[in-house]
Parts: sequence; C-alpha cells; structure tokens
Amino acid sequence: MTKARDIMTPDAQCMRTSDTVLDAARRMADLDVGALPICGEDDQLKGVVTDRDIVTKVLAGGKDPRAMHVGELAQGEAVTVGADDEVGEVLRTMSEHQVRRLPVIDGHDLVGMIAQADIARVLDQTRVGDVVEDLSVPG
Repeated sequence: MTKARDIMTPDAQCMRTSDTVLDAARRMADLDVGALPICGEDDQLKGVVTDRDIVTKVLAGGKDPRAMHVGELAQGEAVTVGADDEVGEVLRTMSEHQVRRLPVIDGHDLVGMIAQADIARVLDQTRVGDVVEDLSVPG
C-alpha cells in the first residue's frame, strides 16, 4: 500500500512562531506553496499557516503583517498524519478536518507535507473527484 511518505513533499520548511506574517507570505511566494508549517523554538509543530489565513485573518482584519507573528495564527493542536499512514488514512484525515494540506510527522519530527495535489497524482480520477468534493463541501 502507498504510504504518506511515498507521496509527501519532503523537507518542509518551518516558520518559527516568532516570524512575522510578512515573512511567511514572502517564503510562500519564494517556494511557490500555499501553506507552511509553524514550529516553536523547540522545533515542535504548532500549526500551519496558509495563504488563506494571511488574507482572511490578517489583511481583511486590518492587521499589520509586519507586526503580527505567525504563532498568533496557530490554533489548537495541528492536524497531522504519520509518515507510515496509508493513503486511505490521509484521505480520511483531510476529509474529517476539511484541510487541503497536512504536515507529515515521523514520531515528533516534521518530515514533509501532503497537499491535495499530491493525492491527485496517485489516485485514479474517480477517487480524486471524490476527494475534491469531500474537501469542498462542508461536512
């Protein structure tokens, strides 16, 4: 069976909780990604910041992205999958939590990220359509 580690993008770059939202936006642009994991000074995953978070929670809220830290966007416990979880578990986790991107951990270490596009590359078209529908329609 295909595992999360087989389809993930390895070596995900963490933003520190103390980095500014502007720093995160610039790194997303440089890496051409829509989400970055947020890690504490202890290197433990604290959450994920997305391009949508930046627009809806910062810019639309009238907040200054140069003054706001990405740690302020980390809410609750991060939704993750294990590196050895099968693709079916990845799909269930994405659907259950209505997320399009997931950090992949091995033990307590962040080892990669899985995006909806990674799933689309490994599934047949019918199943990809089901995944897109599950993530697009609130549960």
